Amino acid sequence: MPRVLATPDNLDDLNPNYAQAPLTQTMFLNSVPKSGSHLLKNIVRMFVPVEQQYSVDFIQYPTLKQHHHALIAKPPMLSWGHLLFGDGPAILLKDAVHVLLVRDPYDWVLARARFFLSDNFQANLDHMKNGKVNIDDFLNMMIFGVHNLFPTMREIYDNNAVAWLGTSAHIVRYEDLIVHVKNPESNDAAVFFKNLLGLGNISLPEDWIERVKVGSDRKQSGTARENLTLNGQTVPEILPMAQQQLVDYACPGLRALLGYS
Repeated sequence: MPRVLATPDNLDDLNPNYAQAPLTQTMFLNSVPKSGSHLLKNIVRMFVPVEQQYSVDFIQYPTLKQHHHALIAKPPMLSWGHLLFGDGPAILLKDAVHVLLVRDPYDWVLARARFFLSDNFQANLDHMKNGKVNIDDFLNMMIFGVHNLFPTMREIYDNNAVAWLGTSAHIVRYEDLIVHVKNPESNDAAVFFKNLLGLGNISLPEDWIERVKVGSDRKQSGTARENLTLNGQTVPEILPMAQQQLVDYACPGLRALLGYS
């Protein structure tokens, strides 16, 4: 399994500063890897008692057997991870509130590249880091994968997002989350977070804006862009047109299916 080196946050220490009501239903925050997973979980954590947060593991398919009890625990728990579609996850999530975070595939390529090139991600990729591979070549690898190293973009999205569509999973787009995190005082943000938290029967308290600001503090996320160590490598801010066309070729209809075009 790859290792992620990230500085721990102190949100568990800040959580008791706010009145917390018990979580009444199991809630799992699923996501396509590199789609803002830590941002979503850190925000929701500020509305759930620490003792009902399953922080032992970022649950993924290889670790599901050891941590599946988090999805069926009594009293219910809040947990998070990357669970691809399959019989086991479907059975375990049958009675849970299942939130699925997705991201625009164009931006996902860039986010995956930044993370893979960083020192924070340890997965036998050192031979490609520190400028040893042209960045355009590396972006193509993010789309088409590398044999025996990491999967294609299509495999990731098919198993972690597309196969969950049409199920009881509640889809949240990263871009919508970001808009409302940046403008929490707006009426639209209040509606957004009321609906998001309401999925788990969590009422929106009067101090919800402060909680969102604390949970979304980028210093609390070890995988936020500015907290990654890239050793001088530069990843473009916008996916080049050539790679946009390759995404459309490799995953035709994906962006439209997720509501991005």
